[in-house]
Parts: sequence; structure tokens; C-alpha cells
Amino acid sequence: MSVLDTTPGELRVIKRTGDVADFNAEKISVAIGKAFLAVEGEQSHDSSRIHDRISELTEMVWNTFKRRLPSGGTIHIEEIQDQVELALMRTGEQKVARAYVIYRDKRQGERQGSGENHHPTLQVTDANGTLKPLDLSALANSAERASQDLEGIDTQAIIDETVKNLYNGVKESEIATTMMMATRTRIEHEPNYTYVTARLLRDELVKVGLDFLELDADTNENDALEAYLNKGVSLELLDPELLKFDLKKLAAAIKPERSNQFTYLGLQTLFDRYFIHKDGVRFELPQLFFMRVAMGLAIQEQDREARAIEFYDLLSSFDYMASTPTLFNAGTLRPQLSSCYLTTVPDDLFGIYGAIRDNAMLSKWAGGLGNDWTPVRALNSYIKGTNGKSQGVVPFLKVVNDTAVAVNQGGKRKGAVCAYLETWHLDVEEFLELRKNTGDDRRRTHDMNTANWVPDLFMQRVLENAEWTLFSPSDAPDLHDLTGSAFAERYAHYEDLAAKKEILHKKVKAQDLWRKMLSMLFETGHPWITFKDVCNLRSPQQHVGVVHSSNLCTEITLNTDRDEIAVCNLGSINLVRHITDGQLDHAKLESTVKTAVRMLDNVVDINYYAVEQARNSNLKHRPVGMGIMGFQDALYELNLAYGSDEAVEFADRSMEAISYFAIQTSSDLAVERGAYSTFKGSLWDQGILPIDSLNKVAVTRPEGMFEVDRSMTLDWDSLRTKVQKDGMRNSNVMAIAPTATISNICGVSQSIEPTFQNLYVKSNLSGEFTVINPYLVRALKDRGLWDVVMVNDLKHYEGSVQKIARIPQDLKDVFATAFEVEPRWIVDAASRRQKWIDQAQSLNLYISGANGKKLDITYKMAWLRGLKTTYYLRALGATSAEKSTINTGALNAVKPATMAAAVEPEPAVAQEAVQQDDGFTNAAPVPQACSIDNPDCEACQ
Repeated sequence: MSVLDTTPGELRVIKRTGDVADFNAEKISVAIGKAFLAVEGEQSHDSSRIHDRISELTEMVWNTFKRRLPSGGTIHIEEIQDQVELALMRTGEQKVARAYVIYRDKRQGERQGSGENHHPTLQVTDANGTLKPLDLSALANSAERASQDLEGIDTQAIIDETVKNLYNGVKESEIATTMMMATRTRIEHEPNYTYVTARLLRDELVKVGLDFLELDADTNENDALEAYLNKGVSLELLDPELLKFDLKKLAAAIKPERSNQFTYLGLQTLFDRYFIHKDGVRFELPQLFFMRVAMGLAIQEQDREARAIEFYDLLSSFDYMASTPTLFNAGTLRPQLSSCYLTTVPDDLFGIYGAIRDNAMLSKWAGGLGNDWTPVRALNSYIKGTNGKSQGVVPFLKVVNDTAVAVNQGGKRKGAVCAYLETWHLDVEEFLELRKNTGDDRRRTHDMNTANWVPDLFMQRVLENAEWTLFSPSDAPDLHDLTGSAFAERYAHYEDLAAKKEILHKKVKAQDLWRKMLSMLFETGHPWITFKDVCNLRSPQQHVGVVHSSNLCTEITLNTDRDEIAVCNLGSINLVRHITDGQLDHAKLESTVKTAVRMLDNVVDINYYAVEQARNSNLKHRPVGMGIMGFQDALYELNLAYGSDEAVEFADRSMEAISYFAIQTSSDLAVERGAYSTFKGSLWDQGILPIDSLNKVAVTRPEGMFEVDRSMTLDWDSLRTKVQKDGMRNSNVMAIAPTATISNICGVSQSIEPTFQNLYVKSNLSGEFTVINPYLVRALKDRGLWDVVMVNDLKHYEGSVQKIARIPQDLKDVFATAFEVEPRWIVDAASRRQKWIDQAQSLNLYISGANGKKLDITYKMAWLRGLKTTYYLRALGATSAEKSTINTGALNAVKPATMAAAVEPEPAVAQEAVQQDDGFTNAAPVPQACSIDNPDCEACQ
């Protein structure tokens, strides 16, 4: 029986359009006939030989598919044509086969010219469940658009990798994800692939957002503003006041192309955690997000359209970024925009549980908390009301710990709190052990942070190898509010009373207590070491109160008492964006600071306050905290090693300029809007600027115990005069926060940190993200050293370049990682910054080959150099950390909260350090705080 007589319908053919039709053998015959016609001419129509040959070949093709699919099925048109080619070759008709191939290529070119280029076999399932061919042209367009203006991108490789990972019938919605997987795996070889991946993600989320807003797929973000705001207001997610702006004017100012500067980690972070959503659909588009935040911050401005555009330009350019609470909530129905809250806990049961209630309310709506627990009486102190004895501070801290776990803003972010205790408190030794994994778990706080609030007198006793006396605040209540010489005098008085056994006390050697502080810091990462006197003696607001603690991340130094909860509003300048032609661009920096301080000041008035004490304090003093991020990136742009005198000098000069412009701007705002209410009597009012307040510390310390550089380059005399004449809008204007999350958004190194590793994987809720140092790659490319071997070497050496012989020493110096920079450079750079800052800086310390001596020297140096606070200790042991690349085949992933040593330290430092297989000690679980290895922190920034 001839194949032409076979009943059709047993086999089905998938056309390039996606339609499915019955197998028609006559079409095969026609195609083969055209090939013979091309070779042998028109006379072939009448040749019985050729007719027989065509029938033979057609039946060969038919039988091939009948054998493959005896029960029938579907085959793609391209498969049929492949078999025709094969049949012609097998029967010796090479010339005809060649004509057939040429014909196929010609038809493919015609289809490509008309925009039609389908995969020969793969089909996709659209939203309606219909099968259609995979459109290779669409894939190519996506890859080319995402790669525009980027060097080192192989678009065909992206397409090939994407197709390789697709399967027949794949959902159309999964193709974009597959393409992103194809690009993100190439980031370790070429950093620009992070931008390609981000652009692919942007295209997809814009598509989803426009669909949710019921807009055409080709609508640009400018035209989507009004629909987005209307939808947000109708869903009760946005403030209806936003609809009263001139939306056409704002829409015209939106710059969709600015989304091209996102890294993949940056945009994915925004998408997962920041964009407004409803029922799981995130319909806020990247540039609409920045405009929403800008509108929310300009909502009370007189010319609010102009200010909103000004704010939008600053945020969307990544020159400056507001803190996470501001990004979350600006323009919403409950604009809780502030970052940090500091409280003092009074020494009575009603006040203690009131403070815990305040913690819960602030944690529900707000950011990081710092609690001053020093006033609470110590263990075994007398309680007059019950004629009993106190259980001390620790049991209450357990309640605070559990409250932070329970109240976490509806799962949006984790509650985060840090408890502070002064070093003279009788419970301090037990306080030091709160984060241990051993001992009575009822007296442990595994989920909260702790910090020592250390007076200068204690540090002097340590250096002098003298004794130190611990008191209960119920017996020595005024020590809590005293600083400097006044504290020392009153402390001596209480020591006299203790000698007479008139008050509860305990004598210890200062060095023994210091060793235990360092031991616990090494073993558990807590308590952090912060310095009470320098925070107070340099505080502009010492005329109206006392700084009793810092905040969760140790950069805020504001007054607190029973009636005032201090509040701080944060934001950070992206320092690397202000490097122009190899130097700091003062003109651009001044412009950025001017707008940034105005935005921060606006937060004070717009902000939602969960407790009344916070509102009263913030409106009275109006403190803000402008900081920096991208410091390491700026050093790369300047080709400076972090561990160098030049880098220390740059830290000094850059912070001097920021300080100058910030103070100047706040004073200008005082002229426009009025000075803050407690300006009179402040250090500002006395003409004492932060650089001048160093003298107040120097006169209270013994000679040789305060070593701070005093150099300056700007005209500070004229600024002093201006501030005294015009006032200040804000009691405090500067603080350097960790920026753990917003630096990810901007794609730069966080805060003032040195590079953690040059190549590693960050893991967060969105998955794993390869992070490679683009500056290193660029430098190696310039010298012809970037290749696959170099990538593998970086993996093997855990992102370090120090042992890679091919890399020149000058590059090894510039690209030294955090543990390869001597701690003295980190401390010196921080000291130079601190002299210009009216608050503090969140400063992690990295110590390689950690031992008791190194810790002792580093923290004493921090005190001697005038640092106000320190944050996490990152201590790496002397032996190499285990290479997870070798064991797992993956890059060395940075695991959460790695903070202590890989080898057993000296017994005096950490007797109970626990060795982990990742090369770090982690004796206790660590909460989600702003740390270098936790990119999900949103507690402060």
C-alpha cells in the first residue's frame, strides 16, 4: 500500500505557528519535487524516474515516524524536514539534498526577516493553556535589550543556555526566570551579567505590574503613575493626599532608564521586600517606587511638586538613599519613617513593664531599639515596698528578648533590640553572659543584642591595673547621669561608702573584668563595647540631658530619660557617586547633602509615632542622622588601599566636607523654618562644633589617654559664626549607620566597611546571589589577567587575592579583604571621621588571627582614638577557614552571623569558643542585625 493512500489522522503535525494539523504526505512529495525541479529543471515534471524517486523518499520519511510513533502522536514540522534531508542523503541524492537545505535556509531567513523565528521542537504554554512555538526572536530581543551598553556580554550564549534549560510545554511565564538563571550563573565570570539579570527581572516585574494595573504591556512607567496611585489609594495602601499632586508634572520627571543601574541583588531586594503589593502581587514599579517615596517626603512642602522631583532625582540616581523604614512607609497611610528609638528604663515595676510595652509598640511599627537598663537595681538589692530583695536586671531582659521575638511587624521584619548596661552595675558580670549557650536558659537572651556602656574611669583603671567597684544603682543613683570628672568624683565617694560596708558592692580587678568583657565579646559576639563619656562630653545636647545608651546598631547618641524616647531618622550618601575625575566632587556633595538633610528634617514632621514620648522628644530636638555608604568603592575609584595613610586621610577629608555641608544646611533650614526648640544653651549655640568638642574630652582624661588628629582644611570659623547667629534646625545631623540593605539596593559596599570578600555568595530570602568585586575584575582585565583560571583561584582562596601569584602586589594591597586589613587602619579611619560627627558610627572590627592580646590592643586603641562606639567583632582565627567550594562545588557562601575565631583562642580570651565547620566560632544564635554577612537587615537601614 502506498503511503499516499494511508488514512490521514494517525499522525499530527505541529506547525511553526503552533497550530496542529493532520499529517499530509503530499506536502512532503511537493517539497521533494521542488528540490528535484531546482536541480534537474522543468522537464523533471514528466520524468517517471523522478516520480518514483519522490514516492520512495516520501515513504521512507513516513515509515520513520510510523516506527517511532506506532500508535500515532505529534511531530514538529522541523523534524519532518530533517528526515527529508536525511532520506535524500541516504539515497545518494546529494545535489537534491543540497538544494533542499538551501531552500530551508532561504525560508528561515524570510521568516526571520518578517520577525518569525520559532524553535524547531520546543513549544510553550501561554496564559490560556494554548501551546505555541517558542519564539527565538523574542528571546533574542530580550537578551539584546538587557545587554545594551554593557561590555563582555554574549547574548547568543544567554539564548543557548536558556533554550537548553527549557522543556517542551514550559509555561510562558517561566521563560523569563529561566533566562535570569542563565545570566546569573555567569556573574562570577563577568560582573556586568548582574545588570543583565536585573534588567530581565525589571522587564518581568513591569509586565506583571502593568497587568495588575490593567494597562497595556507597552505602557512606560511615566504613563503608569496615575493608575498606580489610584490603585494604591483604592486598596487603602497609599495616602489619598498623593492624588492631589500635579501628577502630569511628576510623571514627566520620571526616568525609567535609571532602572538600568540596578544590580540583580539590588532589584531583587526591592522586589521581595519593599514594593507595595496586594495578595502577593507586587504592582509597584521601580521608578514609581522612588517617586512614591519622594512624594511622601514632600507631602508637607509648599512647592511639593518641585521638591518631590528634587527628592526623586536624588533617590533614583543612587546618590543618596533613605533608610528602610522611610522606603517602606513614605506615602502610605501610616508613615512610620524613623529608624531608631532609644529608651531609658526606670527602676520600678510599673515603669519597667511600661518600657517593655513601649518596646512592643515601637517594634510593631518601627526600627531598631536601644534600651538603657542601668537604672534598674541589681540582684539582692533591697526593695522597700515588699521588704524583699530584687532579682536584678536579667529576668526582665529575658522578657524583653521574648517580646522582640513575638512582635515583629506582622512578619514583615524581625523585632530587634539592644540592652545597654554601665560597667559599674553590680549585675554586669551576669549581663556579660546573656548570650552564652551554657548555663540557666532562663537567664539567657539568645535573640537580642547587648552592649557595655563603659565610663572613661573604668578604662583608666584597666590601664593602671587598679581595682574596680560594682554598685547597685539603687545605692548610687546619680552615677547614671554623671560623666567625666563629675562621675569620677562621685564614684570615689561611693567607693568610700563601700569601704565602710554601708552599701551593697563588689570589688574586682579592672583588668579581670576587661578580660571577661573581651572573652564574652569573642565567644558570643556580645556585649558590644561603647564609651559613655565621649558620647556625652561631645553631645551638643548635654545642657538638657544625658546620653544613656546608643541604639541597636551603635551609631545614635541621643538623650533619654523616663519622659523622653529618643528618635533618629537615617539616610546615607553614596560616597562613590561623588568621586569625579579621581577626586571628591565637593560641588556635587554639597548639593546632595543640601537635599538629603531637608528630606531627613521633613521626616520629623511627617512621621507616625507609636508612643507619645517619642513624638515629644523628636519634635523638641529634631535630630537626624545622615551617614555614608560606598566608602570602600570610593577607595577603589581612587586606587587607594584601605590599609594606607592615604585612605585614612581620605576618610578625614571626605567626612570633613560632609560635616561642613550638613551643619551649614541645617543652619540654613533654621533660617527658613526656625531653630529647634532647645537650641539655646547647646554646644551649637556656644559656637562649639563637633571638631571643637574634642577639647572637652581631652581635659577630662589623663595625659596620653586621648590621641586624636585635629587637622582641618575648611573655613570652620565662618561656619561657627553662622551657626551661632542663625541657629540649627536639628540638634544632631550626622550618624553613620550600617546600611546593610540600602547598600545592596544601590549596589555598593555597605557603610564604611572594607570588602568582606572579592568573590562569594550571599544567601537571603530571595535565594543565593553571586557577588564579585567589579573593581577587581576591571583591574585584572586592564592587565590581561582575568580568565577562568583566575575565577577558580578566587574561589579556592575564598575571595582573597593575596596568595594568587599572578596578581601584582599593588593590586593585592588595594583589594585586600576585611580580615587582611590590619585593625589599626579601620580604627584610625574611624577616628578621623568621628571628630567631625556629632553622633557616632556603626563600626565593625575585623581581626585576623584573633587572640587576647590583639583584642586588648584593638579596643584600647578605639578608646584612645576617641571612638564613641564599636559594633560587631569579626574575629577570624589563625588557621584557614574550610573551603566550602571544595566540599560542595558551590562558591563559599557567607553564613549568617559569623563573628568569632576559627581556632581556639587564648584561654584568657574565650574559654568556651565553639568551632564551626565554616571556620568561624558562633557560640550563640545571632538575631537579624545589621551585619556584613546578613543582607536582610532592615532594623536601621
